[in-house]
Amino acid sequence: MSAGGPPRVALIGANGHGRWHRRTIAELHAAGRARLVALVDVRPLDAEPDVPVPPEAAVFTDHRAMLAESRPDVVVICTPPHTHLPIALDALAAGADLLLEKPPVLDLAEHLTLTAAAHAAGRAVQVNFQALGSAALTELTGALGRLGPVTGIATLAAWQRPDAYYARSPWAGRRTVDGRPALDGALANPLAHALMQCLAVAESVTGAPVRPARIAVERYRVRPIEVDDTTVLRLTPHAGPPVLAALTLAAEEHVPGEVLVTGERGRAVLEYPTDRLRLPGDDTPRPVPGRRGLLANLLDHRADGTPLIAPLARTEPFTAVLDALRDAPVPTLLDGDLVRVAGDGPQRVRMVRGVGAVLRTAAQTGALPSEAGVPWAVTPYVVDLPAQ
Repeated sequence: MSAGGPPRVALIGANGHGRWHRRTIAELHAAGRARLVALVDVRPLDAEPDVPVPPEAAVFTDHRAMLAESRPDVVVICTPPHTHLPIALDALAAGADLLLEKPPVLDLAEHLTLTAAAHAAGRAVQVNFQALGSAALTELTGALGRLGPVTGIATLAAWQRPDAYYARSPWAGRRTVDGRPALDGALANPLAHALMQCLAVAESVTGAPVRPARIAVERYRVRPIEVDDTTVLRLTPHAGPPVLAALTLAAEEHVPGEVLVTGERGRAVLEYPTDRLRLPGDDTPRPVPGRRGLLANLLDHRADGTPLIAPLARTEPFTAVLDALRDAPVPTLLDGDLVRVAGDGPQRVRMVRGVGAVLRTAAQTGALPSEAGVPWAVTPYVVDLPAQ
């Protein structure tokens, strides 16, 4: 570990989304706030011309060898979700603080194991739900009183993913890999931020992280994958307003991602990927600039005790949702005239006809598609959870 100078940072999983982390680390390295000492990936590093690897940074294919030789103070983990826990445990045992890509782990048993290991090691674990650093989210939660008592929180996101997305890795679209949960569906991976934003708002309403009492979910797919690409989930907490997530990767029209907070006196809408916010009285959404980077926040935490934005404990409700869905049936396959196909080859996309209207109705009313009489909707999978 460094005895002086900026913290030594290593990145495990430097390709794919890891390239985003390489750019973030490079900015902090250039500013003198961190020193990149190692990159790890099982494949040769993808070219990233704007952020060349510093000459003093070593490149490894094995994270254990890196931890032993480079002795980083901070480790960023951006590997497939089903590999997070063992790598994180190794890094904590080596004495490093962690920035762990979302989802942190895929069930509550792993969450508790990681929490105990971090506590035993006396190290910090931050989860890279980067939208939690948004100034727009902070302004929204600070303005909840203008809405009156909050009666519902919902999110709507409608994206597309081509066939190539499900060929990007051996774990893409998989439910399990090597006997471990993978859950690479819309809710757990690309649209995880949407649900986490809702959980953050709910935490602001009640003053404590959400404790789910019941989860009811309808999950669908338009390809022969093992997980969902379209999901409508309603979480009823033990305390506080219900949370509904209406999400798809098979959209006809793109919706970046909205968080709708409804109160007795009005509704606020946050477009979380763009940090645009509309509060009661606003004619149109307005940008709220400013995001605090989670790695920079972790460095501040190490330096002066600045509170973490996304500590592992704050993300436990998200893990609880994944845990509840782990044993859910395989999502219902939608096909035939209900699905429209565009393009060909790796860029072919499959779209559910009318899915945007179905999801918006769910987000605005809090009703699942089956409750709203959608013809193709199926009976929801329901899990009741005890009070903790």
